[in-house]
Amino acid sequence: MNILIADDHVVVRKGLAQILEESSDIAQIMEAGSGEEVLAIMQDTAFDVVVLDLNMPGMSGFQVMDHITSVYPDTPILVLSMHDEEQYGVRVLRAGASGYVAKGSTSDILIDAIRRVAAGRKYISPSLAEKLLDVMDNADDRPLHAHLSDREFDVLTRIVNGESLTHIGQQLHVSVKTISTYRSRILDKLRLESNADLVKYAIEHELTDVS
Repeated sequence: MNILIADDHVVVRKGLAQILEESSDIAQIMEAGSGEEVLAIMQDTAFDVVVLDLNMPGMSGFQVMDHITSVYPDTPILVLSMHDEEQYGVRVLRAGASGYVAKGSTSDILIDAIRRVAAGRKYISPSLAEKLLDVMDNADDRPLHAHLSDREFDVLTRIVNGESLTHIGQQLHVSVKTISTYRSRILDKLRLESNADLVKYAIEHELTDVS
């Protein structure tokens, strides 16, 4: 298998690569530190699995997933994130990922997940599977942020992590006015009034590292 590891932390990438190198069925491991680098590498090299972090500079993990699923639909994506899978797992699966693994998982779980998605299957932990069933059974009982689009959710996480609207616009290649419109939609959907309210909401629902 050929694996692409996408994470902006060098130590994390090297650690993952070292773990994967112990598997005899993994032939090549390449690394990317940003979404833009992921897409550049994929233009020249085919991969059996892309192991993708959600939080990277520039393009967000959701943007990268959107591009990969559109341009390389046969390349499975395994999201590896520090965020709580109950908050992010369902969303990334809907966005096109083939699986979700928390960064605190064991190396055996990670390798098993990679092998599963490489074989065309999904990797879902028992707790995430239960969450998916809950979502199906109680669609109207989902938290308010579950109704945000992927782009709105991306803008939300960037705002609560302290990025200015101007900077977000530059990163997403849209105007400040467009980001301001997204912000207004987010506030309306979450029934909030200010950025401070957004930060409080994000902390309460474990959507950010801010504390």
